[in-house]
Amino acid sequence: MGKVALAAKGLVKVFKSGHTQLTVLKGIDLCISAGEKIAIVGASGAGKTTLLHILGTLDRPTSGKVFYFDIDVFSLIEPALARFRNQKLGFIFQFHHLLPEFNTLENVMLPALIAGWTTSRAQEAAAQALKLVGLQHRLTHKMGELSGGERQRVAIARAIALKPPIILADEPTGNLDMRTAQDITRLLLDLNKNHGITLVVVTHNPELATQMDRIFGLVNGSLKELPKDRPWPWSTQ
Repeated sequence: MGKVALAAKGLVKVFKSGHTQLTVLKGIDLCISAGEKIAIVGASGAGKTTLLHILGTLDRPTSGKVFYFDIDVFSLIEPALARFRNQKLGFIFQFHHLLPEFNTLENVMLPALIAGWTTSRAQEAAAQALKLVGLQHRLTHKMGELSGGERQRVAIARAIALKPPIILADEPTGNLDMRTAQDITRLLLDLNKNHGITLVVVTHNPELATQMDRIFGLVNGSLKELPKDRPWPWSTQ
């Protein structure tokens, strides 16, 4: 195991509604090495996205801590936490969250502009990221002019534009046909292998999951490592 890039210690998440409460995460511990790629699997509603959002500081745990290398991220005050999230983490969502009024290059530029980069520097970083995902010929196309696979590549380019050490992906192949899903899987694996990006992927796709270094199942609020050679879906009992 190399240097720890991302670690969760005792994560608990409780949702309250009136006099009732639901404990989704029950003391999650997870340790991910720099350059590692892991998958988190489980039934719909198990809390996978909740866990990913906490690991990515998009949500806060009820209790427990998340460490990025040696930084206790939830000890940061909100402006510093927002800067950390913008510059150190890349996010890929199932539904892209791309802005239809902007073209491809402009969508990918957004994280850099938020970080305070100049327009020319942001354009250069966005163009490099789009070249890396094979979309250098689509810079001026609007989202409605792109296929589903191309839009997901734009989302990946946006996630890597600031060269974050860690990418967190929530069902990155969930809305794609089989061939396009395979293309996106190869792209993610290439980013991990050739660019050293640490990958944390929530997925229902067995082809994607089994190509990760480790697979974790989330069931009844607990997380445990699963064997990669067990037929899909794995039992987590």
